[in-house]
Amino acid sequence: MTNALRLGMFVMPIHDPDKPLTQCIDEDLELAVKCEDLGFDDFWVGEHHSSNIENIVMPEIFLGKVLGMTERIRIGPAPVCLQYHHPMHVAGRLAFLDHMSHGRLNVCFGPGAIPTDMEVYGAHPKEMGARVAESIDMIMRLWEGDLPVDIEGQFWNVKMKDNINTQFGVGFLHKPLQQPYPPIYVPSISKASPGLKKAAERGFRFISHHMIHAETLKEQWKTYSEAAEAVGREANPADWAVARNVFVAETTEEAQRLARGNSLGSCIQYILDLTDATAPTGVAMWKRNEEQADTDCTLDYFMDDVVIAGDPDHVANELLKLREEIGPFGNLVLTAHDWDDRNSWIRSLELFASEVMPKVNQAIG
Repeated sequence: MTNALRLGMFVMPIHDPDKPLTQCIDEDLELAVKCEDLGFDDFWVGEHHSSNIENIVMPEIFLGKVLGMTERIRIGPAPVCLQYHHPMHVAGRLAFLDHMSHGRLNVCFGPGAIPTDMEVYGAHPKEMGARVAESIDMIMRLWEGDLPVDIEGQFWNVKMKDNINTQFGVGFLHKPLQQPYPPIYVPSISKASPGLKKAAERGFRFISHHMIHAETLKEQWKTYSEAAEAVGREANPADWAVARNVFVAETTEEAQRLARGNSLGSCIQYILDLTDATAPTGVAMWKRNEEQADTDCTLDYFMDDVVIAGDPDHVANELLKLREEIGPFGNLVLTAHDWDDRNSWIRSLELFASEVMPKVNQAIG
């Protein structure tokens, strides 16, 4: 079925801070195994260094264990927070992980957004875009180039030329197993960010944030496809991953009631409160358009306009309506939430995989 949607899972994570960290980790690992069993294609994990709610510090370590517990599903850090790490370190550890995974690695490059993460690493928000762009340029040169290397940047320098000794194997750059490198994605929240345009120019793929409205999604694809066309590339909808909050239950009434009151609704409210308190523009990034008032950007709005919750038929129909409205994206990425009620979350996954996705793929295939 050539038109079938590729299916992914994204673990931010957003966890109950009162839940023991070990339990959070174990449940996220169980989720990875369950996703493979249910036929998911990709498993993404976020990176956060100073939060007891978003609490996976090094996704590559976590995903290394996922590799040992699974056989097929592709894994990916989402994003690798480039402004916190030296580009040589990122290039080397990801190339190494690609070999460990036997080529099952996806990569998502981004900045990171936790204010205390930026503070502890000395990354100023105004330098965010420049840091990420410089890091990506250096990583690409390390993956695609040869020694000697001598790169001077605004934020980092990479030099390996004076002490190379091939007789003893001293002086070596790890290259990814997937050539020239693994599939590379960037995260996208705004309609027309410079980062999204640069991704299109390079042929990178992109993942649209799970809280943005369909109007913004349409504008993102327009920005991406026009930027690709400007450099002679034809944008491929299969390279577009759209993240959504989805909850499935036996009836639509039950699903919508549970989603509002469980960790899905709590996650939406947490992000709204966090951005309202810390983001330079507050909740503006989540509004459907500029005309929407900040006071209307509430949990009610998200439950009505963005979250997809219902019985299998309702969820399938909503996904098909979304795809018809914004265009034929090729990847659907579900957003994982804390297992405040493990049984209902497992049941939601099973209903989604066994009943929702067959209906969707039959309709588009």
